[in-house]
This record gives sequence, C-alpha cells and structure tokens, in this order.
Amino acid sequence: MRLDKYLKVSRLIKRRTIAKEITDNGRVEVNGKIAKPSEEVKIGDIITLHLNNRTLEVKVLQIKDYVKADEASTLYEFVNK
Repeated sequence: MRLDKYLKVSRLIKRRTIAKEITDNGRVEVNGKIAKPSEEVKIGDIITLHLNNRTLEVKVLQIKDYVKADEASTLYEFVNK
C-alpha cells in the first residue's frame, strides 16, 4: 500500500492530501530513509513522522484498504526510543 494512503487509513494523518504534502516535504521516514508518498509500506516497517515540535514513530502491524475509526489503531503500534 502507498505510504500516503496508509497514513490516511490508519488515521495517523486525517487527509491523504495532507499526508502527501508532509511526505513531499521530507518529514516522513520509512525504516530510517526519507520517503516519498508513493513508497510501498509493508508489515514490519517503521514509519517516523516529524510533526511540528514532536516526532511519532510507529511499527506497521497490518495493512488494510479500509478500517473503521475505532479499529484504526490496530494497524500500528507506537515504538519507544
């Protein structure tokens, strides 16, 4: 699944256009490398989001095309540094 779509489906980012914009600006990494919106996300990947004054790091647990809002957090887990 594309990175920008995964960020939207998992509800880490509210809208896909915003997810694309953030990745275009180099503020998203996949496995330690700056990623493009079209990068393929796989189970086990570590996604790092640099948002304003905080950094989120999550591990991909599942990939689904659609999930309900209350199930979105089952797609990933937070990684502690």
